Amino acid sequence: MVSGRQVESGSGPIRYGMVGGGQGAFIGGVHRIAARMDGEFQLVAGALSSSPEKAKASAAELGLDSERSYGSFQEMAKAEAKRPDGIEAVAIVTPNHMHYPAARAFLEAGIHVICDKPLTSNLADAKKLAALAEKSGKVFVLTHNYTGYPMVRQAREMVFKGQLGDIRVVQAEYPQDWLTEPIEQSGQKQASWRTDPKQSGVGGSTGDIGTHAYNLARFVTGLELDSLSADLDSFVAGRLLDDNAHVMLRFKSKKNEPPAKGMIWASQVAPGHENGLKLRVYGTKGGIEWVQADPNYLWFTPFGQPKQLITRAGAGAGAAASRVTRVPSGHPEGYLEGFANIYQEAARAIRAARRKVPKPPKDVLFPTVQDGVEGVAFVEACVRSSKKNAAWTKL
Repeated sequence: MVSGRQVESGSGPIRYGMVGGGQGAFIGGVHRIAARMDGEFQLVAGALSSSPEKAKASAAELGLDSERSYGSFQEMAKAEAKRPDGIEAVAIVTPNHMHYPAARAFLEAGIHVICDKPLTSNLADAKKLAALAEKSGKVFVLTHNYTGYPMVRQAREMVFKGQLGDIRVVQAEYPQDWLTEPIEQSGQKQASWRTDPKQSGVGGSTGDIGTHAYNLARFVTGLELDSLSADLDSFVAGRLLDDNAHVMLRFKSKKNEPPAKGMIWASQVAPGHENGLKLRVYGTKGGIEWVQADPNYLWFTPFGQPKQLITRAGAGAGAAASRVTRVPSGHPEGYLEGFANIYQEAARAIRAARRKVPKPPKDVLFPTVQDGVEGVAFVEACVRSSKKNAAWTKL
């Protein structure tokens, strides 16, 4: 027998537990599908709700052993750490304000963490969590799932190979329309916690979707943000957090080149947009454009040449895209597969830890706890800037 913290390097599924994600939750189901898509993980435990009754009922629906359905994440972390067959990793899919205490409990118990974004509800907790994660030596994965899409990996590879030249302009937008009306006032669960500062943190649309746009821009370009100017609005009467954000970005300069500039628009009050994430990057040699609603395609325009279409499994796709591509060309891959790619990367890192290898393979790529710190810093900088009439603010 081996403990959950000192496992053999066998090829069996990684035992994992889940905090949150019970009945009525959305993202928990997505994580479970992603985790089992490649057969890398097996869900064996959970503290699936803050309500013990709902947690028990949710565990029964998922076929979990009743002895491993816990009433709190604290109880779960302590109990699983003591079991010879305890969980090796935990997926945290709660509202933002619970990310820090839950992740801390499992890191302290010697358990790898896969955490939904944003990392925490405030920067102070994010920094403390990053320090703890580094000290623990455990794998910490932040599920910015769009970084798992093959064509996003393709875009990153092209930028890093210099195919766009020196980057000048980065534009990311993420409009939605589901909060156009005050549905949080009717008790709609997803809207209620996302518009509540006590659960979400200081950012509304900036924290919920703006962090995705910002992370995507950083992931693809590798640019580091220097400062920003943000104009945030709460257009819906009585709403306590922003539901629309216009953000201008100034990146740190590379070499002796002028610093790149950028823009982010994040809105949850834009009728006609269901989930309109887009990224455009322009450099001295060309530009690229990727649209999440049509994710298997990447448009590339070398300067002075006709526009080129690169497809996920077709001509023009490089090694970075191919490594995370699952099915042949002409068969669409999207949200769930991209999410599963993050879990697959996490599995490779955790299996390396099983073998007590200092680092996972070089090609393993996932958003880290430090990416999470930068995301929370982005949100708080946006709020500070907006309160000062969109004054330029250091990250």
